[in-house]
Amino acid sequence: MNPDEPLTLGRPGKAKPHATGAPRRAAVPADVRVARISGAFSSQVVALVGTGTTRRKVVQKAFWFAEEAEPGPDGARTVLVQPLNNQNVPSGDKQPVPLPDFLHDYSPELEYYQAEVYPRMRELKETLTRAEKQRGQGALYSAQFEYESALGLDEQNVRANFGLGLTYLARGDTDKAGDIFKRLVALDAAFAPEHKHLFNEFGISLRKSGLTDQAVAYYARALEITEEDENLFYNIARAHFERGDEARCRENLGRALELAPHMEVALRFLEFLDKKAG
Repeated sequence: MNPDEPLTLGRPGKAKPHATGAPRRAAVPADVRVARISGAFSSQVVALVGTGTTRRKVVQKAFWFAEEAEPGPDGARTVLVQPLNNQNVPSGDKQPVPLPDFLHDYSPELEYYQAEVYPRMRELKETLTRAEKQRGQGALYSAQFEYESALGLDEQNVRANFGLGLTYLARGDTDKAGDIFKRLVALDAAFAPEHKHLFNEFGISLRKSGLTDQAVAYYARALEITEEDENLFYNIARAHFERGDEARCRENLGRALELAPHMEVALRFLEFLDKKAG
């Protein structure tokens, strides 16, 4: 969601609970325009705490940022819910919830969104914009300050972590960049398609900074949670070559060429290795 856009809800007010086993809502016709759900919502869970005579029911309320995904091939609607952290910023993994279940289990929190969530999301967006501008201009210490401010709002923010890591690498501070590397490989969201540009830039910077072991682990982690990609295998091959491991370099070039037999850079690299071997 662009935090500069207003909150929109699929329908006003809290949805009425649906009976167990009730039929699901039919897919919306393609020619009907439907408002997308986006904003702050809450869910409640009743839990039993204590034992014996002290046993009692407690209502636990959680707050979420919800944003409707693109409809599936069958037109089914799904909402992605993400926890709101103690800074009132969406943070952590997004979980898909079918629309009927979402309308049953989640309640809109319009006032909370307008007073707390929207301002914080806007602040985070503006901070990241300043950080990226500073890094692009080579003002690395100013960029570091802005990225750290962004991480103060959301320590799992992918753009901020990538940006801070790239800033450290540009300054030659490989120890701190290594700490960011450990954080990034633990974040599944770091390998999502929308962060592809930053992902590639960080991997290349790791390799060029001499952190080839980390570069190999970084790309291997990407292969664990994404579809096989010839570019990942090629980049792993490059990192192995710079580690002096030509056998694994060839192995990964072969994997890249299995997926893309006409990949020119991989073919040229393999030809170079053959000539080098005599």
